[in-house]
Parts: sequence; C-alpha cells; structure tokens
Amino acid sequence: MKRASGGRNRDRTDRGSNEGRVDRSTRLRGTGYRGSDVSPSGGGGAASRNRTENRRAGGVRGGPRSGDRRIGKSGHGPPTPALPKPSPAADEKAAGPRLQKVLAAAGFGSRRQCEELIVTGRVEVDGRPVTQLGTRVDPRQNRITVDGEPLKPIRLLYYAVNKPAGVVCTNRDPSGRPRVVDLAPAGDNRLFCVGRLDLNSEGLILLTNDGELTQRLTHPRYEVPKTYRVLVAGRPSPEVLARLKRGVHLAEGMARVEQVRVRSHQKESTVLELVLREGKNREVRRVLARVGHKVMRLTRTAVGPIRLGSLALGAARPLTRNEVEQLRRAAGLR
Repeated sequence: MKRASGGRNRDRTDRGSNEGRVDRSTRLRGTGYRGSDVSPSGGGGAASRNRTENRRAGGVRGGPRSGDRRIGKSGHGPPTPALPKPSPAADEKAAGPRLQKVLAAAGFGSRRQCEELIVTGRVEVDGRPVTQLGTRVDPRQNRITVDGEPLKPIRLLYYAVNKPAGVVCTNRDPSGRPRVVDLAPAGDNRLFCVGRLDLNSEGLILLTNDGELTQRLTHPRYEVPKTYRVLVAGRPSPEVLARLKRGVHLAEGMARVEQVRVRSHQKESTVLELVLREGKNREVRRVLARVGHKVMRLTRTAVGPIRLGSLALGAARPLTRNEVEQLRRAAGLR
C-alpha cells in the first residue's frame, strides 16, 4: 500500500511540474518572451529568470513593443494604433524640397555632385554649415551659399526641341555624343529632358528646370498623353490594331495603346499614329514588335497639349506662357 501511495504522490508531483511548465510558458508568451529562452526542461536559467523579472518590472530590455497586438492580450494595456505615414509629396510640400535638389536645380551639378558638396561641408544655410543629406529648405526664405557664393534666383525655363536621330537625351554622356540639352539656348541654366526618346527616335522633347512639372509629366499616375507617328513594316490588320488597344504583354506588365489609326499606306509599309499614356522603356517599338511589325521610323509629335508643328529638325523654341499654363493643367497643376 505504501508503494502504491508513493506512486500516486509521484504522479501528482509530475502533473504539478508539467502544469507549472505550461503555466510558465503561457505567462512568458504573454509578455512577448521568446520560446527559445525557455530551456527544454522548462526551468530556464538564471539569465532567463532575470530577463523575465525585468520584463515584469517594466524594464526596457525585451519589454513589450508599442503597437504590438499581444500587449492588449497580456494585460499590459490596449495596443497602440500605428500612425499613418505622410506621403512624400505632402511631406515635401510641408517642409520644402531637399537641399541637394535645390542645388542641382540652381546649376551646381548633378544630384550626386550636390550631395558631395553637402557632406564635405561646403554648403551653408542661414550662415550655418549643413552636412546632413536630406535636409529640407525653402529657397525663398533660407539663405543658401556654396563656398560662400549665394544661390541665384531660379528662373524657370521651358523649351520644345525637335530631337534628331543620333542625339541622346541624357545630361551626361561619357561617349561625348551630341545631347538634346545642347540644342536649347539655356545659357548657364541647367535643363532636364522631360522623358526620353531613344537614340534612333526623333521628334518632340520638352526641356525645363521645373522639377515638379517634370515629375508630373513623366509619372504614369498622371496619364499625360504622348502622340507618335510611326512607320512600320507591312500592313497591320484591323485585328492587330484592336489587339494594340486591348493590350500587349511586356516583361514589366501589360502595355496598351490608347488610340491607334492608319495615316497612310505605302508599298510595303504603313504610317500609324499612336497615343500612349504610359512611359515604359522603348514602349512603342516593343509593343509593335510583339504584334509582328518592326518600327522603321519613330517620331513623337505631341506631349499633352504641346505639338511639334513645323519646328525644324534640331531646332528649339521657348514655350509661350499660355503653353506652359496648358501643360501644367494637363499635369494636374494650377
């Protein structure tokens, strides 16, 4: 009988220790304690006990994280809701543009070169050196100098250029090829291409130093239409033209032509007019190649309300005030 009683006592002891381990694991999970900190035997070490006590005492190390959904369940108060993050556009509007962007627009070099000016301590804002990248400024209120030289007031410029084939749209070309920005009489002002045409394409390119307008005109979200006149090999059938409007699969997703019409037929080729609202790399050439018609010549004839018109190949002209206003409205700006 004593032996049986001893067995029952041992059973109770085993059950008690098992329940203790389960209860301890439950408590530890409630405080965010990692399961790997509990030893296989359920007792843990001295370091584990110390960390647990620190957590229960409200210590910083390993304590409950704000916003963790487990906090409310473990009795440490309701979870902290995550605050919505402001959009980059709203943040920039509230605090002003980044310093390196302002310097680049003022003609002190590329964005990367302007970052070097900042980190090397050559830029001052209101008389104090600024070396932190991403610092936001207001050129209208802050006095900004580079090597002691103040920024000149930025005069916004807008040009239309008829790009010839063989001219590149990049501002920096290690091969020394002719650039579109060299075709406009901008003087010391630094201009940028609004979008790009590949080396073998020609037609309308807009040049400006208005960064906000450039971003709006090139971002697919704002769907500013671009019109192209394209000479293709063969005669596209009505089914092919309908397929272009439905959409064609490219590596980065679906690409579709908003409008397409036949302008004329030649002996073994066709002139098409296409309107697109996207800006994928070499999109016109790739879309037409997918439907079996090689592009033989590509000319952009319009960007939004601005048309190429009779502008001579390789020539540039400033946009009128009315054209700039139309362009800004097309991009959703006032």
